[in-house]
Amino acid sequence: MWIVRLALSRPYTFIVMALVILLLFPVVLLRTPTDIFPEINIPVISVIWSYTGLQPQEMEQRITSNVERGITTLVNDVEHIESQSLPGIAVIKIYFQPTANLQTALAQTTAISQTFLRFLPPGTTPPLVAIYSASTVPVIQIGLTSDSLSEQQLFDYGNNFIRTQLATVQGAALPFPYGGKQRLVSVDIDTQALQSKGLSAVDIVNAIAAQNLILPSGTAKLGTIEYNVEMNGSPRSIAELNELPVKTVNGATIYMKEVAHIRDGYSPQTNTVLANGQRAILMSVYKTGGASTLDIVDRVKETLASYESSRPEGLKLTTFFDQSIFVRAAIQGVIREALIAAVLTAFMILIFLGNWKSTLIIAISIRSQFWSASYVSAHSAKPSTS
Repeated sequence: MWIVRLALSRPYTFIVMALVILLLFPVVLLRTPTDIFPEINIPVISVIWSYTGLQPQEMEQRITSNVERGITTLVNDVEHIESQSLPGIAVIKIYFQPTANLQTALAQTTAISQTFLRFLPPGTTPPLVAIYSASTVPVIQIGLTSDSLSEQQLFDYGNNFIRTQLATVQGAALPFPYGGKQRLVSVDIDTQALQSKGLSAVDIVNAIAAQNLILPSGTAKLGTIEYNVEMNGSPRSIAELNELPVKTVNGATIYMKEVAHIRDGYSPQTNTVLANGQRAILMSVYKTGGASTLDIVDRVKETLASYESSRPEGLKLTTFFDQSIFVRAAIQGVIREALIAAVLTAFMILIFLGNWKSTLIIAISIRSQFWSASYVSAHSAKPSTS
């Protein structure tokens, strides 16, 4: 009972403390992140290797197994490793001990991955090393549709413009868009013409690589002005690529257009997005770290609205999924239930005690407790699925 005696002996101190708590409560409440799930810090790092065209068995034997052995030797606090080998892709997930320093683990994993490049098959690209978090979930999904733009144009605009604009939103992360056709300059080889000229596909590759270059050549000083000099050997259009010489045989020059055709096309489409039966592009915005879902969604919508005037004619942006709707509904629900509970409890106390002062004190105390507990529970509420 010492705290009661202290409160009676120093009443003004406790009154000031109560006022401070009352004033800080709205500030803390507004700054608390609002989300569907609580922040979950799982020490997991993903290492994604790619080698286009390599079969899953070869990916497992030549890349995945070697990297796994190196990680278990040179990376600290590893709990276990999971891997999956796919055509041209190897995904390695490294699970660390709960007490591990994730930043140190990320630095060690990145270092060993760059070192292993020298021991892997030639042509292996540097891996993508990313920290995995269970709280990284999509908070809003945006669809791009158009009656006048092609799928290739939709993908280019979504990846090169909208994705770069939304990347500046604090707490948001955007992967590559789903659907559409990714632009790719393709070389269609005429096999019969190539064989009749005594050439191979390697000659085509070497010709493009050797004659599609921009090389710096230093500077040239003329009088008091110093100029930058560049050797531009890169064609300005697709049509000029077809005029590249491939090889000279017995004084006759073989040009690219005689054995192949270079065109502006797209890579093979591996996924398709349909919106009301129409081809579309799907862009998912993920929440990272302890950011608030409501803040991210509001900032994304503000960013898209600010660039509305610069969009191509005929482009339509549609929201396919918005998690903030459920979050706001959950908060309103728990606030309503907290108020109802406080009113009913105060009414019952008033009936039994018959003293409105005691009822008011108890009602305020119960309401504060219900408010805090309900608001915290709203942060970790799980949405229903149908």
